[in-house]
Parts: sequence; structure tokens; C-alpha cells
Amino acid sequence: VQLVESGGALAQPGGSLTLSCAASKFAFSNYEMSWIRQAPGKERELVAVITGAGGATDYADSVRGRFTITRDNAKNALYPRMDSLKPEDTALYYCAKNRRFDKYYYSFRLDEYPDWGQGTQVTVSS
Repeated sequence: VQLVESGGALAQPGGSLTLSCAASKFAFSNYEMSWIRQAPGKERELVAVITGAGGATDYADSVRGRFTITRDNAKNALYPRMDSLKPEDTALYYCAKNRRFDKYYYSFRLDEYPDWGQGTQVTVSS
């Protein structure tokens, strides 16, 4: 499994940012994928998931209505678009792969994601 995130940057409150995750060395379209974040001194938070087939998504309450997770199975790529950014969105953002091989499987459990990328830093500040 290889997951490489990119796109992290410094953004202004109220601004937007789109991250990318390039996946390889596994059958990408058969796995639910997620974005997980961790801020300094805080626990890791599962913020968004999308099923392998792309038909279902879910979000943490903290980002619902502001973040949109999408995937392009032809390119083995995962994206979150983040709008209306807040300072509390500042964190290291990770792309992660669910452990279950099933394109229709849905889960919103952090402990079902054993494979992560190296992370990309998002800082929201004026």
C-alpha cells in the first residue's frame, strides 16, 4: 500500500483548499477511503469517508457542510475539498485505506484504517 498526500498549505479563515492523495500498490476502487486529521495536542479525528464505488460519503459533524470528499477510481486518486475553513481545521491531514476489501462497504470507524500516508499540513490563519 502506498498513499501520498499533497496540497497542504496556509489558508485564510473562510478560504478553500483542495488536497490530493495518490494511491498505488493496491486495488483502489475496492476499498473505502478516508481523510483523517490530527492537530497538535489533540486526538486523531476521522473527518470524511467515501465508499470504494463512490456512491456513499459521510462526514464528521465538525466538517459537515464544509468538506466534500470525492474520488477518481480511474486515476487512483482521493480528494477533499475544504470550504469555509476555520482556524480549528489546522491539522496534519492523512489519506487512509479501510482494511476491508469491498467496494460497497461503509464504515465510519477510525480503528478500521490501518494504512495511512505521511500526511500534509493544513494551517488556517490570518
